[in-house]
Amino acid sequence: MPTGLVALLDDISVIAKAAAATIDDVGVAAAKAGSKAAGVVIDDAAVTPSYVTEFTPERELPIILKITKGSLINKLAILLPAALLLSQFLPSAITPLLMLGGMYLCYEGAEKVIEKLGGEHHGETLADPISDVAEFERERVSGAVRTDFILSAEIMAIALAEVTGEPLLSRALILALVAVVITLAVYGTVALIVKMDDIGLHMMENRRSNAAKALGRGLLHAMPRILAVLSVVGTVAMLWVGGQIVVHGAHVLGLHGPSDVIHAVEHAVHDATGTLGGVLGWMTNAALSGVVGLILGAIIAFVLHNVLKKKVGAEA
Repeated sequence: MPTGLVALLDDISVIAKAAAATIDDVGVAAAKAGSKAAGVVIDDAAVTPSYVTEFTPERELPIILKITKGSLINKLAILLPAALLLSQFLPSAITPLLMLGGMYLCYEGAEKVIEKLGGEHHGETLADPISDVAEFERERVSGAVRTDFILSAEIMAIALAEVTGEPLLSRALILALVAVVITLAVYGTVALIVKMDDIGLHMMENRRSNAAKALGRGLLHAMPRILAVLSVVGTVAMLWVGGQIVVHGAHVLGLHGPSDVIHAVEHAVHDATGTLGGVLGWMTNAALSGVVGLILGAIIAFVLHNVLKKKVGAEA
């Protein structure tokens, strides 16, 4: 299994496998799943705050709640039944489907990079005037739920891989618990990030302690920079995760070249950097996976916007 987010998500498979031992272990596994949510938070916590910008503070939590509901629907109403059906009747389709999801993340990340570099913007951006607030909100929630669907698919598929030998009911219960715990952990963290500036303002206006007021002022002033950094982190994470998913999937399907090259460079860096080898090796793997994701995403974006779009326009 590759390092990085996919490796962190792989811990969920350990949780799922432990949960399969007995019914009592399911509750323990669900609690452990919350502590393992850090891997998913890297993506969702980085990307989701961008979907609530340009809204008034009183709309932020309702929008996050809508995204949370969408995420639960993704996992429990769509992905859970699909995962159970695939594991029962077509397990060989799981890896190709994961790779399609990884390609989507690469495409999304590459489009953001292209736009930052001055390329053409596709769809509405934060710089565009908002003529219909309700429609703008609907589109933002829809975009967040679409991105969540890919990450949710990775979680469910990785957990499923370790419990395919269990009875159908046990598989369903384990996957449902993992899905709920991960979703609440992720979007609870997102809500805290988004409301941090309001917390800071409340501390400035209502606390008597100078230290508390100073902390509140620091939170308030820091949040615009934090959100800007998170926007960049979200783009990098999509490329990194998408690239790793595709490279790992290709390895599973028999195309070992990209995976072997990345792991060879990772091990070379690890061996050459002594006590920092673990960290720098991991960073090397993530960086190379991100490069793969950027190249693949840019190719997909080019085909969609310059080949298929022109073909459709010519036919029309």
